[in-house]
Amino acid sequence: MQIEVGAIYEGRVTGITKFGAFVQLPENRTGLVHISEVSTGFVKEVSDHLQENQEVRVLVIGVDDNGRINLSIKRLLQQAEPQQRPPRRSGSKRVGWQPKPVSQPTTFEEMMSKFKADSDDKMSSLRRNTESRRGTGRRRG
Repeated sequence: MQIEVGAIYEGRVTGITKFGAFVQLPENRTGLVHISEVSTGFVKEVSDHLQENQEVRVLVIGVDDNGRINLSIKRLLQQAEPQQRPPRRSGSKRVGWQPKPVSQPTTFEEMMSKFKADSDDKMSSLRRNTESRRGTGRRRG
């Protein structure tokens, strides 16, 4: 029997390590469920979620060139329980609030005029900032 990516198997946990759990698959094949694929939540210790000899359903997520089988329990859980987003609030709670209308310049001259005004504002702010630093009265000797 060929192990195929995307196939779901029933297996038995044969070993637990700090980085995952080994699962015995049909025809005495063994795959690894990495710690990141054990549960949808945070997993600090694999042994908090799985025990040896426990029967588990796993999804084959990869088979590398060396024949190692990568498995996931988390992706099966995500398929079974699709995440639902909380409904979005419509509108604002602030009474009477309206967003500012944004007027876009329509001609090249208006765009250049707006750019020049913004540039002048930024340059004057920069000059004020650097002048205040220079005028601290400290002398170097």
